[in-house]
Amino acid sequence: MPKLGMEPIRKAALVKATIVEIGRVGSLDVTVSQIAKRAGMSSGLAHHYFGSKEEMFLAAMRHILTLYAAEVRGALALADGPEGRLRAVLAASFSAANFRREAVGAWLNFWVLAQSVPEAKRLLAVYQRRLRSNLLVGLRPLAGVRAEAIADGLGGLIDGLYLREVLKSGLPNGASAVETALSYLRAQLRDVG
Repeated sequence: MPKLGMEPIRKAALVKATIVEIGRVGSLDVTVSQIAKRAGMSSGLAHHYFGSKEEMFLAAMRHILTLYAAEVRGALALADGPEGRLRAVLAASFSAANFRREAVGAWLNFWVLAQSVPEAKRLLAVYQRRLRSNLLVGLRPLAGVRAEAIADGLGGLIDGLYLREVLKSGLPNGASAVETALSYLRAQLRDVG
């Protein structure tokens, strides 16, 4: 008979193992057995909790999105003014917790999964709408009618910086990514004035 309360602990371990394995391998070509082994349990138990590898991937992305959303909310709570809000969103997007090798690898594979799995596509759309909304709140007072175009450009730049990071070796450099995004923002805002 299983111990009461173990399911959430084991599911969390499997989610973390999924993120690490995807980051290590660099693709969705990981097996349930590899994930389960990293989590310290059998592949049968992993299937019991999630039913399929796809469900594990989706749970891993929900976890990453939850952490990201919490960090954005925390940063926005401390932000002062429209420019402060934009800096907060960018800082959260490239923070050490969000812009680490495993999470970046998971994002890349999440974009791939969203091409063929409706639930992944839905999750990606939710993330994109929230990011755009957060950017627009800061951009509207600064850029007026150009706010939407700049928000779309910043959103694309954030995704692009994640994509470029996957192709590099070494540790991700969040500070450099934030500076790249801020440079783009400053150039766009100069064109507004």
